Amino acid sequence: MTLAYTISSSILLGPNAMGSTGSTPKARIARRLLPLAAIMLALPAGAVLAAPAFAMQAADISDDTGPQSGTLMLMHKDGSSAVPAVQLGTDMDVTVTGNIARVRVTQAFRNVSADWMEATYLYPLPEDAAVDSLKMTVGNRVIIGKIKKREEAREIYEEAMAEGKKAGLVEQLRPNMFTNSVANIGPGETVLIVIEYQMPLRQLDGTFSLRLPLVVAPRYVPPSSITGPAALDDAKAIVSAPLVDPKRGSKTNPVSISVHLDPGFVPANLDSAYHKVNIDGKGSKRTVKLAQGQVPADKDFELSWRSATADPALSLYKQQFDGSYYVMASLTPPAIDAGSGKNSFIPPREMVFVIDNSGSMSGTSMDEAKKSLIHALSTLRPQDHFNIIRFDDTLTQLFDASVPASADRIVEAKAYTETLEANGGTEMLPALIAALKDDGVTDRAATLRQVIFLTDGSISNEAEMLTAIGADKGNSRVFMVGIGSAPNGYLMSRMATMGRGIYTNIGDAAEVTAKMTKLLDMLSRPAMQDLKVSIAGNSFDLTPSTLPDLYAGEPLVLLGRSDRLEGQVTVSGHIGKVNWTRTVDLSSASESPAVAKLWARRRIDDIEADSLLGKIEYEAGEAQIAELGLRYSLVTSQTSLVAVEEARSRPEGQPLREEDLPINLPDGWDFDALLGGETAAAAIANEAHLAQLRTDKKFQLPQTATNYALRLLLGLFAFGLGLIGLTLSRRKKEV
Repeated sequence: MTLAYTISSSILLGPNAMGSTGSTPKARIARRLLPLAAIMLALPAGAVLAAPAFAMQAADISDDTGPQSGTLMLMHKDGSSAVPAVQLGTDMDVTVTGNIARVRVTQAFRNVSADWMEATYLYPLPEDAAVDSLKMTVGNRVIIGKIKKREEAREIYEEAMAEGKKAGLVEQLRPNMFTNSVANIGPGETVLIVIEYQMPLRQLDGTFSLRLPLVVAPRYVPPSSITGPAALDDAKAIVSAPLVDPKRGSKTNPVSISVHLDPGFVPANLDSAYHKVNIDGKGSKRTVKLAQGQVPADKDFELSWRSATADPALSLYKQQFDGSYYVMASLTPPAIDAGSGKNSFIPPREMVFVIDNSGSMSGTSMDEAKKSLIHALSTLRPQDHFNIIRFDDTLTQLFDASVPASADRIVEAKAYTETLEANGGTEMLPALIAALKDDGVTDRAATLRQVIFLTDGSISNEAEMLTAIGADKGNSRVFMVGIGSAPNGYLMSRMATMGRGIYTNIGDAAEVTAKMTKLLDMLSRPAMQDLKVSIAGNSFDLTPSTLPDLYAGEPLVLLGRSDRLEGQVTVSGHIGKVNWTRTVDLSSASESPAVAKLWARRRIDDIEADSLLGKIEYEAGEAQIAELGLRYSLVTSQTSLVAVEEARSRPEGQPLREEDLPINLPDGWDFDALLGGETAAAAIANEAHLAQLRTDKKFQLPQTATNYALRLLLGLFAFGLGLIGLTLSRRKKEV
C-alpha cells in the first residue's frame, strides 16, 4: 500500500509559526519553506521520483515511524505551461588571474505583469565559492548590500517588503545552492541584482579548469533525513520552483558568459567542453565568450587550459587583511619514479563500483555511467577483486562479497551493467554503507581498497553521507565520478576529500574513455601519503586541517593566516619508500586580493566537517561560522546579504504577488521519465492525502485548478500498469 506523509510543520517552525493573518515574518518564512519542504511518499519499489503539478503546505506526521522508502521533491511538472510574471536573464563576467577567478553575476528581474511582484530564484554556485558582494540597481540608483546574521537579514528583508520598499536577499541553502529574492518589483519594471564571488581554479595533471554551475538539478529527499532536528535545514534545501519542460521552455533563463583569462603564462589547449565559444587575444591574455551569445541555463560551463611552456609546479599568493597576513600556496609534486623491486610493485586492488540508476539518471546520464563502469571493468587484473552495487530506492550487490577479477566474472559484470535502467528514488546512503563495509575477502595490509561512485549526486542528505565516510576512518579510499550536465559538486568534492580520493566529472558521453582512463591510471599508482607541513620562523593557522593523499598530477593547496608574513613552508610526504620534500619561501609570494576570503571559506569547510564528525558541538560550529561570515563579509549557512532601498515604491493598498521563478531541467535529463508516466501512483497518493487533510479540516491548503477526476482515472490506470511492470522486474539479491 502506498502511504503519503508530509514534513511536520511543528518540527520545521514550531507550533505558532503560522498565525491567523499569515503576515508575520515567521509566517512568511513558513509559506516559503513549507511548500519547499516536499511531500514525503512511500513509493513502491522501482517507482521514479515524482513531481505533482500542484503545491501544498506541510502537515503533521501522524505516524512516529515516518516513511520507510522512497520520497520526492515537490516541483511543478507543468512549470512552462504559463508565462511567468517575472522574466530572468543572467550575465556572468569572469576574471581569471593566476589560479583564482573573480565572478560577477548580474541577474535582470523584469516584471512583465500588471502586478507588484516578489520573485525568488534558485541558482547554483561553485561549492568553494566565497560570495561577498550584493548590489541592487533600480533605474540609476545602486543599493549596496550588507552582510548580516541569517535571521537578522531575513527580518530586515521581510520588514522592507511589508513597507513597500525594494529589497534583495541572498541566502545559502547549501554551499553550492543559493536563493536570490527580490521584493516589490513594479509593473513593467526591471531590477538588477549583482552578486560577486571568488573561487580557486581546479588543477589536475597540469590542466587548469574553471567550472561555472548554471542550473540546480532536482534533489531527492531520503525519508530518514527528515525525522530529526535537521528537518529545517533539509527542508530549505528542497525547492518547489517550477520545472521547465525543455520541449516547451528552451528559451527560459538565458545566460551569457565572458571570461577574461590571464593565467600568468601563455595558455594552450584552451577548450570549452560543453559550450561553443569564441576566443580572442594573444600572449598570456585571452577573452572567451559564448559563440551563441546566450544559451539556456541547463548545463554547467567548463573552460580548461594548460601552459604552453612548462607546467607550473608552484603558485604562491599573499594578502594583508584586517591586521593579519594570508598566504595561498599550490604545490604539485613531480612525477616520482618509485624505483624497482618492491617500490615499483602496484599492489592488488579491491575495487567496489557503486552505480546510481535512480530516476534522476534517466537519459544520457545513465548511458554515460554504464559506459564508464564497463570501461573500468576492462582495466581489472587477475590479482584484483571487485564488486558492483547498484542503487535507486532499493539496493543490489552483484556478488555477496568481492570476487577475483577473473574473465568470466568480468563478462558477467558487464552483462549485468548493460541491463541497468534509470528508475526510482536515490537512496545513496545504504549503498555507501554497503560499499564501505570490509567483508574481509582480501588482505587489507597488502590490498588497496577503492570505492568508485558513479552518480549525479542529486540528493539532499549530504551530511549523512559525509558522516558515514568519516566513520570509515580511511579504511577505504572514495572516488567520485560526477555524471551528467549538472552534478552535485558539493557532495562529490566533499565525499572525495573526506574519503581521501579525487573527484572527476563526466558531462558528456564523448568524455567517458579519456576521463575514466586518466582516473583509473591515477588509481593504479600509489598515492603520496603521510603529508606533513612545517613552518620555520613563524606560526600559521593552516587549512585544510587534515591533509589529503595526493595522486599523480594533483596539487596540494594550502591556505594560511598569520600575524606576520615571513618564514619558510616545508611540505613532505612519501610514495612507498620514496620521500619527497619541497620548501617555499613566503617572501616570494605575489599579491592577490582574494586570499583572505578564500582562507575563510576553507576554514568554514573545516568547521562543518568537524561538526559532522562530532569533533565540535553543532552550536559552537554555527557560532564560529557566523563569526567568520561577518568578519570576512561572506554568505554562509549563518550569514546572508541583504540590500534595502530607503524610499517606498509600492503604493499602500497594492497587493504583492509571490513567484518562484522556473528553473531548467539539466541537459540530457529525461523529463517524462523523471516526472511522468509510471509515477502517476505518487500523484494519486498526493490527491488522496489532500482529500483526507481537507476532510479533517485541520490545515489550510490551497485549492488547485487541476482536473482531479481525470487525473485520478488516468493515474489509476497507470498505477495498475506500474504494478504489473514491477512484478515482472523484481531484481535479485535485493538488500
